[in-house]
Amino acid sequence: MKFLRIYYVLSYLIIFIIPVNVFAQKDTLRTKIEHIIEVAKGNVGVAIISLGNNDTLTINGDSKFPMQSVYKFPLALAVLDKVDKGILSLDQKIFVKKEELLPNTWSPLREKYPEGNVNITLDELLTYTVSVSDNNGCDILFRLLGGPKIVNGYIHNLGITNIAVAATEEEMHKDGKVQFSNWCTPYAMGQLLSLFYHNKILSTKNGKYLMQIMVKTSTGTKRIKGLLPTGTIVAHKTGSSGSNEAGVIGALNDVGIVTLPNGNHFVIVVFISNSTAEEAVCENVIAKVTKAVWDWSLGH
Repeated sequence: MKFLRIYYVLSYLIIFIIPVNVFAQKDTLRTKIEHIIEVAKGNVGVAIISLGNNDTLTINGDSKFPMQSVYKFPLALAVLDKVDKGILSLDQKIFVKKEELLPNTWSPLREKYPEGNVNITLDELLTYTVSVSDNNGCDILFRLLGGPKIVNGYIHNLGITNIAVAATEEEMHKDGKVQFSNWCTPYAMGQLLSLFYHNKILSTKNGKYLMQIMVKTSTGTKRIKGLLPTGTIVAHKTGSSGSNEAGVIGALNDVGIVTLPNGNHFVIVVFISNSTAEEAVCENVIAKVTKAVWDWSLGH
């Protein structure tokens, strides 16, 4: 009987003490992140989801933040849904007019085809739009689908409703205030990335394709990837507004899926808005938050 009493006591301790320890570790991570984001001098939203057990941590997770080019990720999902349905194909040619390659906007696509009036594959358009965040490519894809409202409705039908895709890149460039019409909460973007990772949105083939072009993302290398070990696999999408005349950054973002050395993965979303800090400071905030999650994930 004495042995049984000791057994039950030990079982009780295992059941109740271990969860308390795990929650304490999570609180420690939250405190560390809250300290890191203070220097951003603006609004910061964070969402972290462990893709192994769905453990989640958010800070301002239900607040609205402007996405800027992060919305090219849901745009790509909507395009590839059409590919899955046989309506579009990655090797089909899209005719790009010269007047569609607008000046005074970020567009490596325009630099490659300065005269326009060329047929390029949907694959190339998607790669430019996602991997190098091409603004003209983005708007060409919007026109191909029927406009931002189509993408907005598609994402809402997935069950992710705390997001609004409302305006094109051209519209945002004409009026800086328009960027705030394209918003998302950190938690909603985290959910979207989680659904994507778990193959709940696209076919396995097209899911792998999008993952690959997100891994090739060449923008924002000092954000999520900034302090991670060289060679770490990160599938991500950045978003940036730059500073206005008052020196305020409307949006500086990075969202993605990080692969840990042990083969596990986590989603990380960091949105920074209305910041009076330097861009380099904001990028370092994202890098430090990611590194804190990396260290915590490997150490607990």
